[in-house]
Amino acid sequence: MRAIEIMKPGGPEVLVPVTRDKPVPVETQILIKVAAAGVNRPDCLQRQGAYPPPPGASDIPGLEVAGEVVEKGSSASRFKTGDKVCALVPGGGYAEYCVVDETNALPAPKGLTLSEAAALPETFFTVWHNVFQRGGLKAGESFLVHGGTSGIGTTAIQLAKSFGARVFATAGSEAKCAAMRGLGADLSINYRETDFVEAVKEETGGRGVDLILDMVGGDYISRNYQAAAVDGRIVQIAFLNGRKAEADFSLLMMKRLTHTGSTLRARDIAFKAQIADELRQQVWPLLNERKVLPVMDSIFPLEQASAAHQRMEDGEHIGKIVLDAA
Repeated sequence: MRAIEIMKPGGPEVLVPVTRDKPVPVETQILIKVAAAGVNRPDCLQRQGAYPPPPGASDIPGLEVAGEVVEKGSSASRFKTGDKVCALVPGGGYAEYCVVDETNALPAPKGLTLSEAAALPETFFTVWHNVFQRGGLKAGESFLVHGGTSGIGTTAIQLAKSFGARVFATAGSEAKCAAMRGLGADLSINYRETDFVEAVKEETGGRGVDLILDMVGGDYISRNYQAAAVDGRIVQIAFLNGRKAEADFSLLMMKRLTHTGSTLRARDIAFKAQIADELRQQVWPLLNERKVLPVMDSIFPLEQASAAHQRMEDGEHIGKIVLDAA
């Protein structure tokens, strides 16, 4: 099969097309003929040598795919051969074929192309776990997401609005702010022009926000403490501006804040299966009814994975970048 390999740690140019053996599904696995694969920040970190795949996972990058089930392991029973699915995978997505445990796959939503379906798993699993399970967002609460035009951000805005939250989001240009408003953000903040702490304080009458989803880190950590409401929650999922920071931890005590975080890739199959079940029940109906949709930035041929990574690292994208493997 065709696949993309990381020749050595480095820039986008180290992604090279290769020929690999097609994987064979065992037990409860299914083999997906990949039509499209999503591109995500962890893929870039893996390419740089900073995020190795977990034990047993393919060294081929790629954490989400969509396509057709073409083979099944001996105990797989959830899908039929020919079913169109999308799946969260621990690696191996940048290829013509990919195996995954059937419990970590979901039906491709009605009316979506397979390229659109490939844009779902990584962001929807991540947002559901961190915003709703870990962050406990409830209807009527206020929610701030940084990086609001990333794949995570565009998903978080839509899902938070769909479940009744008041949504604030940050981005670095007016075009991106307009895109966030178009997705339903009640307040879009251009962080290059406006202090997000002051903006959310003004918008909430000085109270602050109930939940913050942060992928920036660095000096945002201390500023998140300032922007959070009493009993507020902060969920950390990345550190684009650095993983070390100075912060006034007295705010953690005085506001009774909860600051938590998570990673998803290394979690076991059963944990991801539980998220998949909740998504199927609570989120997939929204996708099938087109009340929530993936925001698509660009689609590159599989062999141009290096160009897709360059697009992501340039930081101008709005929504998801996808590789076409068909």
